[in-house]
Amino acid sequence: MLFAHDTDCSLIAAAALVNTDGPDGDGLPDIAALDAFYLAHAYTGRHEHTEAELRSVRDLRPRLRRIWYADTDEVVAVVNGLLRENHALPQLIKHDDEPYHFHAVPRDAPLAARIAVEAAMAVADLVRYGELSRLRICDHPDCANVLVDLSKNRSRRFCDAGCGNRAAVTAYRARKAATRP
Repeated sequence: MLFAHDTDCSLIAAAALVNTDGPDGDGLPDIAALDAFYLAHAYTGRHEHTEAELRSVRDLRPRLRRIWYADTDEVVAVVNGLLRENHALPQLIKHDDEPYHFHAVPRDAPLAARIAVEAAMAVADLVRYGELSRLRICDHPDCANVLVDLSKNRSRRFCDAGCGNRAAVTAYRARKAATRP
């Protein structure tokens, strides 16, 4: 494990949230999709199931996406802004059979605030350890998804949308075509 479990989970959830806003449409089209995202990323605490909550989570996506494209100083500005705006106060918390980990806003804070602060805290760890290079853009030429490379050898190149498979198929077909008479 490279980072604390909560850091890994928050980075993966942040990338997944950013990737819901893509050229193929909105991956959070309705409250049901937000409910599924909430469950898939094991969020706990307050969840209102409202259009206002959905809008506030959607509104967070462009700010988080900036982190993947920014230099270190801009990343720090985004992180500090998210922490400041949401009145983050880091504390060690233990719940749901999880070991002690950081929460920086109460469990009854709005979902968008919790997502923002958890992502900011996780990215702060990357900044502190000089590991921002683990935040990447998918290498597939037709994809703009972001990813978090948590592999030990920093070898991950493709997002979770099947781009690695598409690249492998393309390479295979190119090799086959090159061997034909």
